[in-house]
Amino acid sequence: MNEITMPYEERMKWFHEARFGVFIHWGLYSLLGRGEWVMKEEHIPAGEYAALADQFSPDKFNADEWMELIRRAGARYIVLTTRHHEGFCLFDSKVSDFTSVKTAARRDFVADYVDAARRAGLKVGFYYSWLDWRFPGYWDYRGDPDSANAMVEQARGQIEELMTNYGKIDVLWYDGHWVPGLPEEEVADFWHAREVNAMVRSCQPHILINNRCGLKEDLDTPEQHVTESTPGRGWEACMTMGDACAWGYVENNPNLKTVTQLIQYLVTAASQEGNFLLNIGPRPDGTLREEESERLEGIGGWLAKNGESIYGSGRYPFELGPFGVGMLGKGTSRGDNVYIHVFRWPTQGEACIPGITCKIASARLLGTDLQLYIGEDSNGRTFVRGLPIAPPDRHDSVIELVLGEGTRR
Repeated sequence: MNEITMPYEERMKWFHEARFGVFIHWGLYSLLGRGEWVMKEEHIPAGEYAALADQFSPDKFNADEWMELIRRAGARYIVLTTRHHEGFCLFDSKVSDFTSVKTAARRDFVADYVDAARRAGLKVGFYYSWLDWRFPGYWDYRGDPDSANAMVEQARGQIEELMTNYGKIDVLWYDGHWVPGLPEEEVADFWHAREVNAMVRSCQPHILINNRCGLKEDLDTPEQHVTESTPGRGWEACMTMGDACAWGYVENNPNLKTVTQLIQYLVTAASQEGNFLLNIGPRPDGTLREEESERLEGIGGWLAKNGESIYGSGRYPFELGPFGVGMLGKGTSRGDNVYIHVFRWPTQGEACIPGITCKIASARLLGTDLQLYIGEDSNGRTFVRGLPIAPPDRHDSVIELVLGEGTRR
């Protein structure tokens, strides 16, 4: 079979197995410590903003340290912002001088990132923003068509560079496809997205492309919320640890989510056959915030014990109520194993699991040797007994049920 015609399901296999990835927003905006939209929202002139490139020379950047932390966090892939909306590239580009290679850093950070990710055994994703705030034609594509066309050509050229200069790339994560005053149904034609994506797939036959180009492509990308797509459709919820506007480094951001919240977002995505792409925003010198590192370590510690209930997981095979599995939490499955993610631990040493329609061969508390006992009652209730009174895991304790022979759903 020609690789270019590889079926969608084949290309998606690793993605469904992964379930957890890390997003990295890093660039000139990190120097200002107020998020990646600071140029637009504070009306910083393009020339004034461009001067930041003379200061961007991160002397503590170490891609291997980033990847080692991400690997310990239990993530299986990473997506790096190769270029955000202000047009500054973290890679070498023949069609722009506004790059980390041609300014103070004199370094191709994308190349360093790709090499380190591969050494760590992680899948490689590139974020790329179509738009560039520096072009007058972006703001008035009708009034300045030459500028708009130049921006479109720059995007095509840079996407081709990313697809041909760094070996195999697993995910192309578009953003910034919207254009002021342009109807959504015309966006794909404006960017020549069909032709660009055909070029991308000819260079990278296995690649997954998200839906932020005016076309459906492979992946849906709900932002800051976990909302499932139709069954069979790939999707990932992307989310910041802190405020919704804080993808890039924000020096003072007290609203960071807890490890418990982040794990439960991950579990919720997995329970609906989706992925969770959690963002970090490194400091301008290339180091990671302790608060973000601690949260990644916390997620990794939980996955080290409970990862079999997440990686490659499918939907819970029995009927769910409005809160998930009864009053307990969420459910996932792998083959004949069903996993109850108990967000709200019962206090009587037993858990009521309604709606199970088959025999349970065995039950245990995941990550331990504790064997549990199964009881059945009227009204379709199954009880798991022998549980500790206190929750074994402060974030999410997982009960594994093994379905009886011949009862696989």
